Amino acid sequence: MSSIFNYGSDHLTVSTAIAIASGKIKGVLSDIVIKRIKESQQAVQQIVDEGRTVYGVNTGFGILANTAISKEDTATLQYKILQSHSVGVGDPIPVEVAKLMLITKVHALAQGFSGVQLSTLERIIWHIENNVIPVVPEKGSVGASGDLAPLAHLFLPLIGLGEVFYNNRQQPTGNVLQHFSLAPIQLGPKEVLALINSTQFILSFAIKGVQRMHNCLEAADIIGAMSLEALSGTKAPFDERLHNLRPFNGNKLVAQRLRLLLKDSDIMQSHVDCGRVQDPYSLRCMPQVHGASRNAWLHLKELTEIELNSVTDNPIILSANDTISGGNFHGQPLALPLDYCCFAAAEIGNISDRRCYLLLEGKWGLPMLLMKDVGLNSGFMIPQYTTAALVTENKTLCFPASADSIPTSLGQEDHVSMGSISGRKLNRVLDNLEYIMAIELLSAAQAIEFRKPLKSSPMLEFAHDYVRKFVGFAEEDRIFADDINKVTTIIKDFSFVEKVNEFASAKKIELNKEYEVFA
Repeated sequence: MSSIFNYGSDHLTVSTAIAIASGKIKGVLSDIVIKRIKESQQAVQQIVDEGRTVYGVNTGFGILANTAISKEDTATLQYKILQSHSVGVGDPIPVEVAKLMLITKVHALAQGFSGVQLSTLERIIWHIENNVIPVVPEKGSVGASGDLAPLAHLFLPLIGLGEVFYNNRQQPTGNVLQHFSLAPIQLGPKEVLALINSTQFILSFAIKGVQRMHNCLEAADIIGAMSLEALSGTKAPFDERLHNLRPFNGNKLVAQRLRLLLKDSDIMQSHVDCGRVQDPYSLRCMPQVHGASRNAWLHLKELTEIELNSVTDNPIILSANDTISGGNFHGQPLALPLDYCCFAAAEIGNISDRRCYLLLEGKWGLPMLLMKDVGLNSGFMIPQYTTAALVTENKTLCFPASADSIPTSLGQEDHVSMGSISGRKLNRVLDNLEYIMAIELLSAAQAIEFRKPLKSSPMLEFAHDYVRKFVGFAEEDRIFADDINKVTTIIKDFSFVEKVNEFASAKKIELNKEYEVFA
């Protein structure tokens, strides 16, 4: 991956957008892109000078599209629109998501079809590079006509209004601009519409959803394999020949990963002839369930990367004599797959909770509740209550926001996507999923120790040892919330998956061999 990304010309991916946000890659405007930006802005200025009526250039917005705006009032209009559309409510979105909104907006505008000034793009890039990130409330977008309210808040700082996060503090924009000896900028014709009439709020939550869900899917296979080992399960259902008869790519990948994760396990070998015919579905059907969620994730990833490289404002400026007023701002293309992934992520939690329950039953050589002295101790009974609560909470979040539409703008905008809610909901489900998987990992790590002196596979032994760096074996009850939070941290910060992948690479084991598309 190059250390430089050319806004408006290079292909932007989820990983590149996140790398720009983290400062690992620097986003720049090339000379060719600068030329396109200037030509597009000049086309808008020509429209204004000639007095031709073009929506959003010299008219009002939404239901006010037929209201003409004089040349003298276009600058005032930009200021008023940013103010009037800043109606978001609720807590601020995560700073990283707001920063991704800035990054994806620059890339869209830099393609040269939006008529913005070069100075406007340069100021947005300044915000990115100096980590002066606008405060954006989480609620208020219906996901069509673009993410109007959150994008209006995102760009209030351009005109010196609103608040920003700087030096880990929420501060008035004016104070921070003064600190840097900067003045607010003057927005020109159409610029506010280009800034707010698009989908960067939905898109940025999709980016985080793609990144976080991939980590959860990778972790689910490792943790599920540990649970299977602890429960003396069989690897027969992961046979490649079986999955070639129903060749969904996600299923085949998960089966392959499970085969590799379980390879050379002494525990597995110790019960080959135990006479147990079949495992419960939560063990036996991991390829089918985890794999189906992989397929949903891949669909979201593919559509997110199309949106990442799209122009989604309105109208589109092809030239001074050729503009198109359409609906590229409509969030439906992402709203549907975001809702689909919400279900897919919730299902990973559902099956994980079932494995947590199996680990507690006291079957197949494990002590009931994963502790020898129960009665005086409750053991791991109550952590499973938490997974049950989180799984049910996720079910309540699975109603598809995109199934609803409420007309706005006095009926002019009579079908909306609600994709902004879909994006936020997916990330809330992922918050819960990370806790659910942490509890399964904590339980599986406890259970697998009852198989000693037998050892699991080298990879799962490594995974177990890594967990033990943060939490120890529980001989008796303790405050398990502390353990849960510690294990959740290594899932949430990606280190659990990253460390296992590094171990696999060092052993020349390709966990995702032939399935790079899922990486």
